[in-house]
Amino acid sequence: MIKKVLIVLLVVLVIIQFFRIDKINPPVDATINLIQVVEVPTTVQEILNSACFDCHSNETAYPWYTNVAPLSWWIKDHIDEGRDELNFSEWGSYSDKRRLHKIDELGEMVSEGEMPLKSYVIAHREADLSDAQRNTLLEWIKTLK
Repeated sequence: MIKKVLIVLLVVLVIIQFFRIDKINPPVDATINLIQVVEVPTTVQEILNSACFDCHSNETAYPWYTNVAPLSWWIKDHIDEGRDELNFSEWGSYSDKRRLHKIDELGEMVSEGEMPLKSYVIAHREADLSDAQRNTLLEWIKTLK
């Protein structure tokens, strides 16, 4: 009985590998990218690149494990949600009201340690922000208000 269940699970795992996620990033318009629209110090750019841009921009780097379903589906869902919530590649297209709201949310999420997600940090150790990096990011966020 257990052998049959394991065989069925294996077959299902093999079959779902044929259902790939879309890894094509939306086009990037440099004129509305956060880095072009707002003065971003190099230290902050490095933090954003290592901890934020994979899920919150149109410049996602898809690692090898995004080829493995169902993990790839879960990751793609996180990326899609991240872009919907805040997309640094489209910062210049946001209204002033939306930018202020996103700045407030960003500050709150960073200060409470909710971003970057713990599940992201497990696979991306460089995204595990130190207290100094968090403070640098929070100080820069204050300049945007």
